[in-house]
Amino acid sequence: MRNGFLGARSFIGVALVSLGISLACNRVATAEVDKLEPLVQRIDQLESEVQHLREGPVPLPALSDSLVQPCSGCSNFYSSSQAANYPTIALGGFFQADWGWFDQDAVNLATVGDIQDGADFRRARLNTHGDAWENVGYMVEFDFAFSGRPSFMDVYMELRDLPLLGAVRIGQWRQPFGMDGQTSVKELTFLERGLPFAFLPFRQIGLGFHNHSQDENMTWAASMFRFPTDTFGGNVGDNGGYALATRVTALPWRNEDGTRLLHFGAGYSFGDPANDKVRYRNQPEFFVSETGGADLIPAGVPTSVPPFVDTGSIATTNFNLFATEGGLVLGSLYLQSEAIYALVNQTGGPNLSFSGAYAMAGYFLTGEVRPYNRKTGVFGRVKPLNNFGSGSGYGAWELATRWSYIDLNDKNIAGGRLNDVTLGLNWYLNPRTKFQFNYIHAFLDSPAFGESDADILAWRGQVDF
Repeated sequence: MRNGFLGARSFIGVALVSLGISLACNRVATAEVDKLEPLVQRIDQLESEVQHLREGPVPLPALSDSLVQPCSGCSNFYSSSQAANYPTIALGGFFQADWGWFDQDAVNLATVGDIQDGADFRRARLNTHGDAWENVGYMVEFDFAFSGRPSFMDVYMELRDLPLLGAVRIGQWRQPFGMDGQTSVKELTFLERGLPFAFLPFRQIGLGFHNHSQDENMTWAASMFRFPTDTFGGNVGDNGGYALATRVTALPWRNEDGTRLLHFGAGYSFGDPANDKVRYRNQPEFFVSETGGADLIPAGVPTSVPPFVDTGSIATTNFNLFATEGGLVLGSLYLQSEAIYALVNQTGGPNLSFSGAYAMAGYFLTGEVRPYNRKTGVFGRVKPLNNFGSGSGYGAWELATRWSYIDLNDKNIAGGRLNDVTLGLNWYLNPRTKFQFNYIHAFLDSPAFGESDADILAWRGQVDF
């Protein structure tokens, strides 16, 4: 009996100890849960923020009033949202790889030398462009294809949305004169611009503006610049060195979708060269050169395509340039023509006059229409209806032809006369890639050697980004 009582008492003791341990564990667990509660809340908050990020960008907190309004007289000078959006930066560039083969008659060999077949990077450019602020843009572009250090191309800032003036540029860019000169080299129908391009002032350092009418049927532009500017953006001279250029275009007829239109334009340029000299010359609409291996070429053989026509350096007080231009689009057929007349006031000699012109036509075998940029008054980038490689797409195929001439003979200047006839075949794989094939026949009339002929077969591969 005593043993039974002791056993019962032992059992009750063990049970009480077990109950105590259980209660203690529960109190510990409750305390630990209380400690974990903030961590659980933090995890919930982070999950909520991640969900917001998935749904869209989280707006930045507004700047304090002391930053938004740095002084009493300049409130609303800028907003925090504007400051967050600028500057914008975009990178771009392109390259053009050219190959050329030459065939010359005996007179042409004696006139310009034995031109060598060759390959060259005609252009290799990189640029950065964008907006420094809401109405301030910029462009910085360099070309690495020329020998020596990289050459300045378009390097300018632009103030936009100004009354009447539209956009004002300060820096170096293609001055507003001529339709061919205003067309981007990435969008040329042929490998090079026409022979009259020799007259253009082209890229110079200056100040100018460009604008268009509200209906985009007219454009106008003007500039004042230093002349001449070298390829590294420099011009120094205390005697003159100033010039101006203007261009006006109009669309007197255009249908609703732009597949039919008529373009007219005119331009004028005046220059007082800083070096009191002017020189006009040009190659036969193709150019390759050799610098690194020039020592391997025999003496007397040109290391690049030489000028076929050249006035040499002419002492002058000033010059005047006049240009007229026209363009027509009729579906897949388009035409473009331009004429330039140059008057040179020669120092110590008679006044001189030179001229040049071209007429060209292009036709898309695959049904595309050459686009026209109504804000700049030039033809723009070709966009194939079916890009190459997209299903059964073959890209855009274009046939083109051009006649151009330049006459640099007048009075005491015997620069020569050149006519070119070019046949072209262009394959646009997509809006950013194309191959171009040109056959050029050059008719040269040299005052010293007489008439001669040269044939050029040329090919280009181009990609831009």
